[in-house]
Amino acid sequence: MTGGAARGGLDEASVNGWRVRALSDGGLRLDGGAMWGVVPKVLWDQLTPAGADNTIAMALRPFLAEKGAVKALIEPGIGPRWSAKERRIYSIPSNPARPDGAWLEDSLQAAGVEPEEITHVIASHCHWDHIGGATREKEGRLVPLCPKARHFAPRVEIERALHPDSARRASYREQDVGPLLEAGILSAVQGTVEITPGIRLHELGGHSEGVSVITIGDESSADCAIFWSDVVPTTHHIQPPYIMAYDLDVAHSFDVRSLWLERAAARGWLGLFYHDADRAFGRIRQDGKRYRCE
Repeated sequence: MTGGAARGGLDEASVNGWRVRALSDGGLRLDGGAMWGVVPKVLWDQLTPAGADNTIAMALRPFLAEKGAVKALIEPGIGPRWSAKERRIYSIPSNPARPDGAWLEDSLQAAGVEPEEITHVIASHCHWDHIGGATREKEGRLVPLCPKARHFAPRVEIERALHPDSARRASYREQDVGPLLEAGILSAVQGTVEITPGIRLHELGGHSEGVSVITIGDESSADCAIFWSDVVPTTHHIQPPYIMAYDLDVAHSFDVRSLWLERAAARGWLGLFYHDADRAFGRIRQDGKRYRCE
């Protein structure tokens, strides 16, 4: 297994014959207290410094996994379909040439891949900052960004996007999944599913009802990568109690985080981090009673 990192470039790693590249769909800013839950600011501010408005910088980082004829996009990002008010609230830049990254389509093209070449699109859950980039506007209607790809998302997440209740309405948008269903390219999955040989989705819950992690490679060895999604959003959230206030079920989050952090550390898996503003890749190691990321 090899890996490289260069901030501002296309970070990449080789895992079990897969070429895994970190892409970009830009960034946003979220409230630091919400991102850190019960962790005191005196601790988290050293790890993720807050601005004057108490927000912290968050990356939006899809990953591209390639092997043979497979070009799998893991997490399609946030997308550009945001009002001026929403951009202001979440500090979402409107310029595709902004210094903190490009829209996903530009990022794919920089990697030498056109959206039409993508064979699989895998969404860990259907919150708008993770699946909004799966569609784009074309001639006044929403269409899939990757029209030839098979799309996958947890069944309960698709249902929540289509029919959100009051507790979830702020996190889901029907238009993020509706066009994919209309195109007949979105499959609902449950539990642990092999998306394609070598890539598996594991539905966990906690942060949301169906949030999942995605593994690439040989899970029995160190020759494996794990996309953490919002289960472990950054390399700083690697202690089991460091749970976001956004999580629906804190107790369940603690349980699944404890299990999967221990598993990843014991087997030496390479972590893929969606929201970390500085690092795309990192291995979690046991360090006494705590974990560290290298």
